[in-house]
Amino acid sequence: MRTVLVVLFDDVQSLDVTGPVEVFHGADLHRPGTYRIRTASLDGAPVRTSSGLTLVPDHALAGAPAPHTLLVPGGQGTRRPAPDLVAWLREHGPRAERLVSVCTGAILLAEAGLLDGRRATTHWAYCDKLARDHPATEVDPDPIYVRDGNVATSAGVTSGIDLALALVEEDLGRDTALSIARHLVVFLRRPGNQAQFSAQLAAQTARREPLREVQQWITEHPGDDLTVDSLAARARLSPRHFARAFQAETGMTPGRYVDRVRLEHARRLLEDTADGVEEVSRACGYGTPEAMRRAFLRTLGAAPAEYRRRFRPAPAPTR
Repeated sequence: MRTVLVVLFDDVQSLDVTGPVEVFHGADLHRPGTYRIRTASLDGAPVRTSSGLTLVPDHALAGAPAPHTLLVPGGQGTRRPAPDLVAWLREHGPRAERLVSVCTGAILLAEAGLLDGRRATTHWAYCDKLARDHPATEVDPDPIYVRDGNVATSAGVTSGIDLALALVEEDLGRDTALSIARHLVVFLRRPGNQAQFSAQLAAQTARREPLREVQQWITEHPGDDLTVDSLAARARLSPRHFARAFQAETGMTPGRYVDRVRLEHARRLLEDTADGVEEVSRACGYGTPEAMRRAFLRTLGAAPAEYRRRFRPAPAPTR
């Protein structure tokens, strides 16, 4: 049996706690005796979440059982962490077989020195702060979760569910993780290196209408000619002026935006349809399966066929 110990503190984000807890609890229902879930606050007293809920811990941290998985959630309470909490993490974190943070819980791990020399992520809004305050940590702002040895960090809120499902899959296999995902009505298909945002959310919306229309056109026509010259003509601007204006207003170059949209569209087709790789590559503007393969390997670390095998939901059993 693996003990999962969740650290509680005032102003914790409630979903950072309950999301992973529901995943591990679901796994224990599916395979009884697999996980024992415990919660603990610094002094054993109830804590109030940032949304006003009161959580009653099982233990004070000093009397908590030694965990297999030590899970540190995030929330507003990480902005000014209690020194005694950081000290406890510094002492006990290295003893856990698996150290996990959700959202800004990574800031607590970093304050305790547990992310030094490691790659990590956190909520997109706090990645710059984490990198600035803890230069010994390699902060990656894009993925929804990052694994580095026995340390796993996730991005904001719901990505904690994705990470917990990945840990259950590692412990108990894909079938168990899929059963839990179906029960929670979520998909077991988000790879850790999937971006925290879709292309449309990652890029700012352009202020000027012609540029906004071009953004929408790209999203709706990923298989079309999306060269700078073609897009500039649609915006009725010169290619040079268009490229400068697009980057200034959206925060990314036209080429990078097109790449993200095409990759997203290809992922959705691989996940949601039975279309062949060659058909998907044409529909997404890659031209050839090899060009799409290179894009997938570069960004996701998996070829399209492997991506489909790993992240397309299994068909529901027939009755």
